[in-house]
Amino acid sequence: MTTLIKGGEVFTSQGLQNKDILLADGKVKKIADSIPESEAERVIDATGLTVIPGLTDLHVHFREPGFEYKETIEGGADCAQAGGFTTVCTMPNLKPCPDNLENLELQLSKIRGQKKVQIIPYATITRQRLGEETLTDYNELADKVAGFSDDGSGVQSEDIMRVAMKRVAETGKPLAAHCEVNSLLRGGYIHDGDYAHFNNHKGISSASEWKEIERDIMLAKETGVHLHICHISTAEGVDLVRRAKREGVKVTCETAPHYLWFTDEDLRNEGRWKMNPPLRSEHDRRALRHGLMDGTIDAIATDHAPHTDEEKGKDLEHSAMGVVGLETAFPASYTMMVLTDKINFDQLVAAMSLNPRKILGLKGFESGGIAEGDPAMLTVVDLNEKRVVDSTTFKGKGKSTPFDGLELQGWPKFTIVEWEV
Repeated sequence: MTTLIKGGEVFTSQGLQNKDILLADGKVKKIADSIPESEAERVIDATGLTVIPGLTDLHVHFREPGFEYKETIEGGADCAQAGGFTTVCTMPNLKPCPDNLENLELQLSKIRGQKKVQIIPYATITRQRLGEETLTDYNELADKVAGFSDDGSGVQSEDIMRVAMKRVAETGKPLAAHCEVNSLLRGGYIHDGDYAHFNNHKGISSASEWKEIERDIMLAKETGVHLHICHISTAEGVDLVRRAKREGVKVTCETAPHYLWFTDEDLRNEGRWKMNPPLRSEHDRRALRHGLMDGTIDAIATDHAPHTDEEKGKDLEHSAMGVVGLETAFPASYTMMVLTDKINFDQLVAAMSLNPRKILGLKGFESGGIAEGDPAMLTVVDLNEKRVVDSTTFKGKGKSTPFDGLELQGWPKFTIVEWEV
């Protein structure tokens, strides 16, 4: 298949340029002022649209195998495609979880069955994600996975995490840490702030996150592993990462659009406002925005976490933790961060396209924009389109989002993934 993207503003290392792009054999074959339509089998009219390197999400949950009633790999791929994502990385809280080659292959066999987007799974850090025993052979899994993570729970033992980091460091893959100290949770389910106090909810302290970030940065400095911190939500955590980067520690981190938009002051006693980590204070939100502005926070990920309507249709205390985000991530981030001049468009593309690829060690777009020879994995967006979020139209099984009913601007129009033959 040869595809011509015609008339769009193309994101290049020299800035946005009005160019045509010809895709062939899974690559960007040609970029020119004008390419005849006769050279392509398919033509996409991108007049008035913007073409960027494909969005890449470091953190999604597609639930298969084991929890297909919440979502499937196919359904998750539909959501990613609708949201403009060409590459997504699936977390390993599955059943069976990918803690050995046999279990990983079960997941990979499902992934190979779809060609809509590139899906790269994480394997676990510990056996069965229990935090009690490291894996026997990380190298056996390394070339098939994005990295290693026990997402959904933090590794509580410092000794076990140290051993894991030493072994993961040998693979060259990132270790993606869900940073949470279980002993500090105390039954909490939303942020330990004013809303919790005034409405008799049990709160999750900020220290439950940043204390483990502090420990894991110390261990990363000791072991040399590439530590990637998942869904950072606290001001203290951002400060720790900023300091670690200045000291030369190999650490990266992500946050999610909902942490940039909302605080615990926005909470309602509805399941769509419940996720882990929770929405925190205005002080934390301000720190996250500054972290993205100054490059401390490398990436915007979604932590796309579908549940059934029944699981999310209860109050804050009794609903499952997790919201969906693939289909709203780009317009939410563009509306909140670019249109308000907190970051520029180049920074947004870096956070949602370029930096995630660097963290994963994926080839392509090394120039800082789209260039000839790059993979044919591109996202075409309409930066002017405004639309009210309607979760009933979402492609996947999960519908629970705090963005429901909000007007966002900058919606993906085409998600292009053409595989190399």
